[in-house]
Amino acid sequence: MPKDIIINKQVITPGEEQEVTLNVYRLPTRTVMEVPVHVFRSKNDGPVVLICAGLHGDEINGIEILRALLREKHFTRLLRGTILAMPIINIISFLSKSRDLPDGKDLNRCFPGSPSGSLGSRIAFDLMQQVIPQIDLGIDFHTGGAKINNFPQLRCNFEDERSVELGKLFGSPFIINSGLREKSLRAEAAKLGKPILVYEAGESMRFNSLAINEGINGCLRLLKGLEMLDVTVEHSDTRVLKDSKWIRAGMSGLFRTRKKYGAFAKKDEVVGYISDPFGEMDVELRSPSNGFLIGINNQPVVNEGDALIHVGVE
Repeated sequence: MPKDIIINKQVITPGEEQEVTLNVYRLPTRTVMEVPVHVFRSKNDGPVVLICAGLHGDEINGIEILRALLREKHFTRLLRGTILAMPIINIISFLSKSRDLPDGKDLNRCFPGSPSGSLGSRIAFDLMQQVIPQIDLGIDFHTGGAKINNFPQLRCNFEDERSVELGKLFGSPFIINSGLREKSLRAEAAKLGKPILVYEAGESMRFNSLAINEGINGCLRLLKGLEMLDVTVEHSDTRVLKDSKWIRAGMSGLFRTRKKYGAFAKKDEVVGYISDPFGEMDVELRSPSNGFLIGINNQPVVNEGDALIHVGVE
């Protein structure tokens, strides 16, 4: 653990708690947008953990997870180490209830960023320069996009043993092997040896109590496993999924499922249907293998090729 945490020239020493501002951005109306960072430091040496949400402005389950953790003051009782909590990284997109920034860019494809680039590139640059070098690991909370409702799952790069170990401490119902995406926060942090766990649960712009509760408990389990908190939290049975496959729409029409998300399906089992809206045709959707339904599209009207059901394979 570093002696001092320094963000935007503000110094936080061991034993201190502060809310600091990562940076200030201005909109065309001169409106000031500040990105807050809540810093909690124990006097005792230990890991520095980033817990963040809101990289996409419409992914509110993660924001609610951090709000609850801050409200319950869990981070004020650290036994050792440091927490950097960022409930909303992408303030601008959060206000517009949008996944993307005003220029259409995805903030999580803007890393490592540039001080003279687009707005997303500048936010990414500030994170990579001021926050990521000071941490040991992080948790990045997300939800499904484009009407995809994800069953609580943690995405790790199975080629990184440390990432998998941390994932098992978090204890989400599913841990999924997920490679690094170019220009993402996770990929750029990995280049610096900083593993970032990505938690995916629920659907954009909709609170999901299971997603929120599993996220809170997983975070507490991880911090307990790192000996940073002394908390009592329920155990979660975790399944490790080494692969996943999407069932896509073979035709356009009305989509409905036969099974709930999180359920197990056998190979070739019928898990849903696409129907012609005029009642002339029904097409069965069958599971491509034995696996768990870890994500389901909640959009009832679908087009040919749309991703409908995500099947995770042990």
